[in-house]
Amino acid sequence: MSDCCAGNGKGYDLAVIGAGSAGFSAAITAAEQGASVALIGHGTIGGTCVNVGCVPSKALIRAMESVHQAGSSARFDGIRANGCVTDWAALVSQKDELVSELRQAKYADLLPAYNNIAYIEGVARIAEGGVAVNGSFVRAPKVIIATGTRPGVPAIRGIETIDYLTSTTALDLKDLPKSLIVVGGGFVGVELAQVFTRAGVKVTIVCRSHLLPAAEPEIREALAAYFEQEGITILGGVAYERCLKRDEGVELSFRMGDRLDTLLAEKMLIATGRSPNVEQLGLVEAGIQQTLSGTVVVDDYMRTSREGTYAAGDVTGRDQFVYMAAYGAKLAAMNALNSDSLVYDNSTMPEVVFTDPQVASVGLTEAAAKAAGYAVATSVLSLDNVPRALAARDTRGLIKLVADDKSRKILGAHILAPEGADSIQTAVMAIKFGMTVEQLGETIFPYLTTVEGLKLAAQTFNKDVKMLSCCAG
Repeated sequence: MSDCCAGNGKGYDLAVIGAGSAGFSAAITAAEQGASVALIGHGTIGGTCVNVGCVPSKALIRAMESVHQAGSSARFDGIRANGCVTDWAALVSQKDELVSELRQAKYADLLPAYNNIAYIEGVARIAEGGVAVNGSFVRAPKVIIATGTRPGVPAIRGIETIDYLTSTTALDLKDLPKSLIVVGGGFVGVELAQVFTRAGVKVTIVCRSHLLPAAEPEIREALAAYFEQEGITILGGVAYERCLKRDEGVELSFRMGDRLDTLLAEKMLIATGRSPNVEQLGLVEAGIQQTLSGTVVVDDYMRTSREGTYAAGDVTGRDQFVYMAAYGAKLAAMNALNSDSLVYDNSTMPEVVFTDPQVASVGLTEAAAKAAGYAVATSVLSLDNVPRALAARDTRGLIKLVADDKSRKILGAHILAPEGADSIQTAVMAIKFGMTVEQLGETIFPYLTTVEGLKLAAQTFNKDVKMLSCCAG
């Protein structure tokens, strides 16, 4: 779909560059305010999340969880089951159907419902008074940049000579490799490493520091142990030397301390971060400040260094989660139209990594709280203290709470649990509304749930929960 008037200088109140989650959030927010919006997209509509990120990866993660759960059913007496991948291509095809359905329903089909949004397909460039699109001019006094990111490629010698995978291409493989090197231990690396391991691939993760380096040490160390139990080899603290193409696949040379070593695998997956889509925007000419990595610098009102130009979503390098992209874009649109009154606030932003067990966090880590000057108190509760985990015969994981020892207010919550993602929002609400550890510990929770572990972790500040009866306290 395109706007027939885009080439004759038609004026809009707002131009939004990028048609992913941030772009759509900005455009719809502005349209609901009565503004006329030019939404400019290039390539497949819908952006990262629905096409090559959240939706396809979580579909495959869930599928591999079913395989793993079948194989681990022996933890229950009298039950034996086996799960295996019989047709990986069929699973990928099913994933693609879901992506196509959601892209159509949540993006393309929404546009006709908003008469004041004109969708324009083309490459956009910031221009005086608006945006140039494929040589035509779109007049708009306010512009929002929401062009997102793509998989980043690290500067490893020889990497340009090998046929490496990214998070995008790995999700489209029709045939499973026998072995895989995953370069990077962040969100994407750990999620996909576990997916392919459970599909029967021999996986080795290599990373510069640890798995999930920003996570609490108790959580990342426990997750690494669970990964190793599943057969994943983890090599941390490495310096990448070079890549070589071999007849058998790909060879990676790396240094660990003083030792030079090599790995050989059929495929290599690069999962070391994201690069912003900014090359064609003309940011330098427009006077828009960027970081060294190329991301667009914004202030707390989502404003760039150029008057009337805002940015939101992954292209800013800030909080690269789809829900935060949509949130930031909504603020950008509101501020662009209403005199910059709304401030971006990520203080109670939940983060989830969809490994098994899941990693979910909100607020400050212990280290961050200490660095901020708090007198810090913590509690760490292993899941063998949570009745839900005992009934499920799966006690992998822990819950860690961080609090201000003076005010007793909860500053951070960090969960490693099979159902951690569905439990973290309770901690979000507790921190958002300033609950103390005592107030959380006194709150009524449903029995035999993972989220009940938050109550028990709060009680752990003051008592030994092993000495409580069921639901006591």
